[in-house]
Amino acid sequence: MNSQKSLFDRFHNGKEFKAYKFFGCHGAGEGKYVFRVWAPHAESVLLEGSFNGFTGQRMKRLSDGECFGLTLPAQSGDRYRYRILTRDGRELLKCDPYSFRCDMRGEPCSVVYDLPEPAEYKPIFEKSSFSEPINIYEVNLLSWKRRADGGYLGYSGLEKELVPYVKKMGYTHVEFMPVTEFPYDGSWGYQVTGYFCPTSRLGSPEEFQSLINAFHAEGIKVIIDWVPAHFPKDDFGLYEFDGEPLYESPLWDRMELGGWGTRRFDFGRGEIDSFLLSSAYLFFDIYRVDGLRVDAVASMLYLDYDRKTGDFTPNKYGDNRNLQAIEFLKKFNAAIKKDFPGALTVAEESTAFAGVTKSVEEGGLGFDYKWNLGWMNDTLFYCRQDPYFRNHHHEKLTFSLMYAFSERFILPLSHDEVVHVKGSILNKMWGEYADKFSGERLLLAYMFAHPGKKLCFMGYEVAQFTEWNYNSGVEFFLKKFEKHAKMTEFVRFLNVFYKSCRALYEVDDNWKGFEWISVDDRFNNLLAFNRYSADGNALICAANFSGVDLFGYEIGVERGKYKIVLNTDDKRFGGCGKLKKRVFVACNNKASRGKGYALFLDIPRLTCIYMKKVK
Repeated sequence: MNSQKSLFDRFHNGKEFKAYKFFGCHGAGEGKYVFRVWAPHAESVLLEGSFNGFTGQRMKRLSDGECFGLTLPAQSGDRYRYRILTRDGRELLKCDPYSFRCDMRGEPCSVVYDLPEPAEYKPIFEKSSFSEPINIYEVNLLSWKRRADGGYLGYSGLEKELVPYVKKMGYTHVEFMPVTEFPYDGSWGYQVTGYFCPTSRLGSPEEFQSLINAFHAEGIKVIIDWVPAHFPKDDFGLYEFDGEPLYESPLWDRMELGGWGTRRFDFGRGEIDSFLLSSAYLFFDIYRVDGLRVDAVASMLYLDYDRKTGDFTPNKYGDNRNLQAIEFLKKFNAAIKKDFPGALTVAEESTAFAGVTKSVEEGGLGFDYKWNLGWMNDTLFYCRQDPYFRNHHHEKLTFSLMYAFSERFILPLSHDEVVHVKGSILNKMWGEYADKFSGERLLLAYMFAHPGKKLCFMGYEVAQFTEWNYNSGVEFFLKKFEKHAKMTEFVRFLNVFYKSCRALYEVDDNWKGFEWISVDDRFNNLLAFNRYSADGNALICAANFSGVDLFGYEIGVERGKYKIVLNTDDKRFGGCGKLKKRVFVACNNKASRGKGYALFLDIPRLTCIYMKKVK
């Protein structure tokens, strides 16, 4: 009894990070299971399932007065739900918020299921390093590839096909869009109803765990998207769970995100903190994921997010910050760093909120990385423009270096950029057929040389013309066409080269790793800069975003001989192969841009080249 009282104290005070071990459904021995649910506003709660013919059995109110429990005979695979009788006389049918497996077929139900034993893999307990290469392949598991009959590939099929593919293509990490159970495919997983169960569409929890283990066996780390900002209003889910606002905030201006039609969590309430943090802990503790990318952080940080001007109640300081959500994010990061020191936490955050990646001890939110959505928007805008007019938008390429080191960033070309008539990455590029391929290779090479870790969404590597469709797979059949096959070869080469070149990833978060060579040549649409490794070795990147070839273009360098190590116009990658010369000797007949020597380069249109000093 004392241990249960202690657990209730921790749960209600927001300090129980493994609440999934108590709440939900658990084996009690002798063919019995114990069911426990938090429903403080309920008049009573009935448990009904396939084990009792879906005739409700009244649950007992537990010692804290807010939770209900019942032990009865059941077996793994049984379906169940709670029938909640509200104070105003209504009856609500609800799935178990803490269930480990759900059944979305027909009328949604939770499933009696024993949680898998923790995976043996434990490298996440090693200290994370910001100087490591991070190149993420973002995947929607439901639509990466489909079976011939249109069905899902499933966790087992993904283990057989996705794992070797990611390994062959040279990625360091894979990121799954949300796998926590969700009712509607079209939400892509971002409207979650089951925070403790991988979606049953693709298989069992053991199969999900096996998929992660298979990635780890190949040295690939796994990140999953996690959605603590909001939840949908499906009547079987968390929505007004016991007849009144419970998981959502009860305040009129904090309850709902109108643009998404979802409910906001009641951040700062102890039971909600325990619920959400327990969800995060389960995926680290049982499934051994390597990181969480936290979705929609901006919607958590601001009281007036998605609201009309003035249509909110300011905080106690009179401004628009959601102080409770901010403290929750700090609590989340502090707890994860304490118990899983090598785990990555990444914020999808689109505003200028300061200190997202600063440690909690220093007053920040404590994330390891933040998505650089400003870089993404500016760069893709620039790439859409006709090169003739790009000189008017040169700052779209250079502005990112004004803030590139204010946080630790990941540069994302994510799923959000290839839906809703925004166009695929290839189709965003200016020009005719061949120009679009040149533009994508140029974009990717520039992206990989720019400070920040990398993330790209599936499909770009085969140069799809069509947008992502969650109802179908990546168009891998395109690889039978030369341009598309060579784009895949280029992506694989770039991924492998990135991991082998320390200058591209070792010093990503300060000026010691970056130096402009040519920053202001808007009339030639050209950028050139050095990237430096920790020991001072440089890689030169020169990117010609213009529509014309440049001949004898001068860039300043140190004395020595230089070799082209990547040329996006190479015929091997689908380019024209205009560059024949690969080795250049610096000339000392004039100083150039602060350097004592100069190189004179021919740089084809829509081409990026990397160069290294060889002696």
